[in-house]
Amino acid sequence: MYKVLTVSDTIRVPPSYFAMELNSSILRILQDRYERKVDLENGVVLKIWNIHDIKGGRVVLGDGAAYYDVKYNVLTYIPETHEVLNGEVTEVMDFGVFINIGPFDGLVHLSQIANDFITFDKKSGNLLLKGSKHTVKKGDVVRAKIVSVSMKPTIPETKIAMTMKGDGLGNISWLYEEEKPKKTKKEKEEKTAKEAKAKKK
Repeated sequence: MYKVLTVSDTIRVPPSYFAMELNSSILRILQDRYERKVDLENGVVLKIWNIHDIKGGRVVLGDGAAYYDVKYNVLTYIPETHEVLNGEVTEVMDFGVFINIGPFDGLVHLSQIANDFITFDKKSGNLLLKGSKHTVKKGDVVRAKIVSVSMKPTIPETKIAMTMKGDGLGNISWLYEEEKPKKTKKEKEEKTAKEAKAKKK
């Protein structure tokens, strides 16, 4: 889930930033400190903007920096259980696939891809579904649901388990196939008759 938060903070602006415009210097310090970092409560900080309500400019004895109390806006993303997302397959392994969901990669284990017999083709690097003849390959866009999240202090350490099983889930190309109206036996017979008639002409 994406969130927009308003945060209050006290920022230390070192003397090396004094030549810059105050708003710009505070923004740069905040971006360097927080962007792409994980907050266990709110998720990954994706963007910081809109520095406002700057107050202070205090100097602490023995420290040449200035301290300001500021408010700013933050865009964060935190994965939540039962959340359904579209993502690109970034890696295909013999045990499952990794799906990119914004700043994270989620794992769909082989047993959670489809109700089918699945094999890993080493030559192509794809997963092959025996019954449906479908494949899963790198670059495919899939729809999956988060089943568990283990948030850690860094992005690589965070573990997200997902499933592609269930109504409306799976490879997007499969879902489009399911949505196509299936022709009735009568429609198929009429099509065959038209084709045969056209050949006679």
